Amino acid sequence: MSDIITVIAPVNIAVIKYWGKRDEDLILPLNDSVSATLDTSIMCAKTSVCARADFKEDAIWLNGKKESFDSPRLQNCLGEIKLRAAAEKSVSEDFLQRKVHVCSENNFPTAAGLASSAAGYACLVTALAKLYKVKSDVSSIARLGSGSACRSVYGGFVRWHAGINPNGTDSVATQIVDSTHWPEMHALILVVGDTKKKTSSTVGMRIATQTSELLKHRVKYCVPERTEEIIQAIRQKDFPKFAEITMKDSNQFHAVALDSYPPCVYMTDVSHFIVDLIHKYNTASGSVKVAYTFDAGPNACLYLLKDEVPKVISLIKHVFPTSKPESFITGLSSGEEVLSPALMSISEPQVQDLIKYVIHTKVGEGPTEITDGSHLLNEAGLPKTE
Repeated sequence: MSDIITVIAPVNIAVIKYWGKRDEDLILPLNDSVSATLDTSIMCAKTSVCARADFKEDAIWLNGKKESFDSPRLQNCLGEIKLRAAAEKSVSEDFLQRKVHVCSENNFPTAAGLASSAAGYACLVTALAKLYKVKSDVSSIARLGSGSACRSVYGGFVRWHAGINPNGTDSVATQIVDSTHWPEMHALILVVGDTKKKTSSTVGMRIATQTSELLKHRVKYCVPERTEEIIQAIRQKDFPKFAEITMKDSNQFHAVALDSYPPCVYMTDVSHFIVDLIHKYNTASGSVKVAYTFDAGPNACLYLLKDEVPKVISLIKHVFPTSKPESFITGLSSGEEVLSPALMSISEPQVQDLIKYVIHTKVGEGPTEITDGSHLLNEAGLPKTE
């Protein structure tokens, strides 16, 4: 039997945003956040790990390239897993001394506002936890890699508790409902840009925490109320309420980014056009049918119920013509629907290729161990070559 552990882990997209830290080293947030975990069959990180006595050094390969293992976040995650394993006496002292090899890849653009670090660190920590036979909750360890990674440790809808303890022991993720609770909830990710962003989330948060007056108001008054309201909407499957809170929170997050000094701009003209389009669509539909949310990047994530997908995809194709129609819609299969004159008239077609492609996905489960032998490491514990 192979000693290699391989795990896939999901992307999550927040509906109540995390922005700003109360402790940068421990990655403790200023406010609670809420997210949906997305289907790993469409987007995921995949990580293989193994630990052997003959390995000379800890080593990591990311998307086919060897990277330094010196990253403090990486070291913190491995160190905490080993401490937990030692406390639980889950493996021998000899095993704890072994060096590890890690090989990880994403099947979507890294650092393009698609929550790649969240999936990556949730995957790494889950794989290491299985390697060292750690049984306790690992969301607080995933948090040390990337804050939002703690939310990718669970499926369905997840809440990351900001906590109040200085050492961060109460800053953990908990599942609100699992992926079977609201199976009709789908998402369309509109990829506007897949290049690296100008201001990283880490830097953007630091500037906001130091300079934004709006952030203080958001943390104290807005987020606590919104968090409780959206959790209730999720439990009751109240889509209009869920959608309204999601859009308002996204708008406020980007307002905080603009309120920072100097300002951080993540959305583009195309992003703002999408916002306007969704409001017009909801007005023409007579009720709120689609919610938009934007992380720290230009890409839109549209939350909508399954029945609405064909109509919205038809609208996107009408408004955003593409030079690559065969690969424009990826992910889950989805039909199209003839648009009414009222919907056709809400926007003229724009210039070609403003949106690169669309990923159709849905709410899904948390990290899963892969047992079919499709490891990223070969029997020697090195990356498999293509």
